[in-house]
Amino acid sequence: MSTTLVNTHEAKSRLSELIRLAEAGETVILARGGKPVARIVAWRTDPPERRPGAWRGQVQFDGDIVISDPDTVEVFDESALR
Repeated sequence: MSTTLVNTHEAKSRLSELIRLAEAGETVILARGGKPVARIVAWRTDPPERRPGAWRGQVQFDGDIVISDPDTVEVFDESALR
C-alpha cells in the first residue's frame, strides 16, 4: 500500500482521482504548505462480520488467569488500614 501526499490546491483539480486511489486502499494525505492536515479514506458501509466462537479451541490457559501477587496484596491491605 502506498501513500500519496497532495497539497490542497492540487487536490481541487484531482479530487476524483484521489477518491479512486483511496477506494483502492491507497493512503491519500492532503497537505497545506507541505504539512499534512487531512486524510481521504474509503467509506466502509458494512461492519466486519462477527463470528461468535471464532477463537474457540485456539486459546489455551491453565487455571485462573487472574493471580494475586502476594506483595501487591500486602501493600493493598496495609493501605486499607491507614
